[in-house]
Amino acid sequence: MSTGAYFDSYQASLADPSGFWKEAAQDIDWVTPPTQILDDANPPFYRWFPDGELNVCFNAVDRHVHAGRGDQAAIHYDSPVTGTKLTITYAELLEQVKAVAGGLRGLGVEKGDRVVIYMPMVPEAVVAMLACARIGAVHSVVFGGFAPQELAARIEDAAPKVILSASCGVEPSRVVKYKPFLDEAIHRSEHKPDRCVILQREQERAELGERDLDWTDFISGEAARAGADPVTVKGTDPLYILYTSGTTGKPKGIYRDSAGYAVALRWSMGNLYDVQPGETMFTASDVGWVVGHSYIVYGPLLAGATTILYEGKPIGTPDAGAFWRVISEYDVVSCFTAPTAFRAIKKEDSQAEHLARYDLSGFRTLYLAGERLDPDTYEWASSKLGVPVIDNWWQTETGWPIACNPKGIEMLPIKPGSPTVAVPGYDVQVLDGEGSQVAAGVEGAICIKLPMPPGTLPTLWQDDERYVASYLSAYPGYYLTGDGGYIDEDGYIFVMGRTDDVLNVAGHRLSTGSIEAALAGHEAVAECAVIGVKDELKGQVPRALVVLKSGIDGEAQGERIRTELVARVRSEVGAVAALHQVDIVKGLPKTRSGKILRKTMREIADGGSPAVPATIEDVSVLEALGPVLRGV
Repeated sequence: MSTGAYFDSYQASLADPSGFWKEAAQDIDWVTPPTQILDDANPPFYRWFPDGELNVCFNAVDRHVHAGRGDQAAIHYDSPVTGTKLTITYAELLEQVKAVAGGLRGLGVEKGDRVVIYMPMVPEAVVAMLACARIGAVHSVVFGGFAPQELAARIEDAAPKVILSASCGVEPSRVVKYKPFLDEAIHRSEHKPDRCVILQREQERAELGERDLDWTDFISGEAARAGADPVTVKGTDPLYILYTSGTTGKPKGIYRDSAGYAVALRWSMGNLYDVQPGETMFTASDVGWVVGHSYIVYGPLLAGATTILYEGKPIGTPDAGAFWRVISEYDVVSCFTAPTAFRAIKKEDSQAEHLARYDLSGFRTLYLAGERLDPDTYEWASSKLGVPVIDNWWQTETGWPIACNPKGIEMLPIKPGSPTVAVPGYDVQVLDGEGSQVAAGVEGAICIKLPMPPGTLPTLWQDDERYVASYLSAYPGYYLTGDGGYIDEDGYIFVMGRTDDVLNVAGHRLSTGSIEAALAGHEAVAECAVIGVKDELKGQVPRALVVLKSGIDGEAQGERIRTELVARVRSEVGAVAALHQVDIVKGLPKTRSGKILRKTMREIADGGSPAVPATIEDVSVLEALGPVLRGV
């Protein structure tokens, strides 16, 4: 790529980052416009718009109402699992956000305090996020399906003053009680919130305790009725913390600054996703994940677009035409989801017969991310939909795409298997073990040269040391993505998979460490290892290899132990871990220093023939495992 609008934009972003992002910042309303765009005085801790002041909620809600667009739909809530539909205009959203912001104020929440949001896909979750942003509080959304141990770790780290939750989540086949999970998580955490506000859902009402407050009472109280005006925050003040799995099992708090995120997200909506003010974007994710933060909530609302909050599944609610119905019904121009969703639709309706029932004439683009888009799924979706199917690659840490086909700038030719090119602002390079750039087509570690663009993590929540150790220490001056791959001669990036022990299950990142910790807690387990193996539907699923303590008969008790281990992981990590296969083995292959050879086992399980590491302690252990891993 040596000519064209994309190339010009990309080159400008690297040659003059301050100039590039100063221009982008003009699409944001500032209380105090920034005079300094990039503070690079203290590398590797770079800060964007350090002397700017703003309020992100004002930018996402108030300013559209002030501009005379209060009657435009801000959110379409569509819940096939409860049979509920609701449209909320920008004017209505503003009133609801003011009330929750006032209610939080009434509970003593001040600028800089943390609020944990543990809710299903309901409008109140989005309102809660915006209300926190309105008063300068830092929200930390925890996916509603997470088990008590995972929630407890986040409460412990974020130390919230208040937790906003709901009585339950609704799945197609079951109702998940949230309140017992929440109570157990608070019990396990040393930090205790002052209050918990519980949204009572009719599918399963919760019993409230002394600490708890009913959501209806919360939003009808005096403080909520008084509302709250937007609080001015610094550009570098935190907007939210979103936890992602670390290889150690302890979650990492990704800290997102206010101004950089607002500028980057607003810029990305038109330039990457080709969505204009007033148009509708359908992001089929969950507000508990980064995709939900960026492209259900903040991105569309910052752009003055209409977003869809969908409480349902790609299939089974009621059928494999669910997404087509939503796209048709709300005149969606851009849909964003994970490849897993489309693999599920393809499996259920391989000929896309449901598609014929709906008018998708206004639909322009499908975006897929969260895991590698395999060429088969790409080809199927492209041929059935007849619109560009665009893979984009990014992480919780970056907050918005690292690589994408920048349709709003210039639609580039698609190469199946590649998320296309580096997004303006990201200097993506592939490095070898010595930290040198490799030639085109040669695989290595995919890294991003510092400073990264606005919107990416400036550090981890209250843990600069771990930020440097986790991301910046392998290659000084570079951010380590943890993914391996190559860049071809046209500048197209090919991401081949993780280089660490993090699993990608249906677009959800889970650490092997947290699953192993749950397994190791079983009284019969001496040691264990979890690897991610290829799965046709979910991309990857965990597989556990367990060594039992001496004296325990694996033949006689194996079935019971396997069942208990699967249940343990579901209880400790959550159903999202999707652990179903547990192999009881005699030993695990290790290096002489004691490191379990997970990568080697993973490659064997996926049908490969990896070279045996020279550092292996006992090759016979690996040889004995071979047939088990291959399923022979």
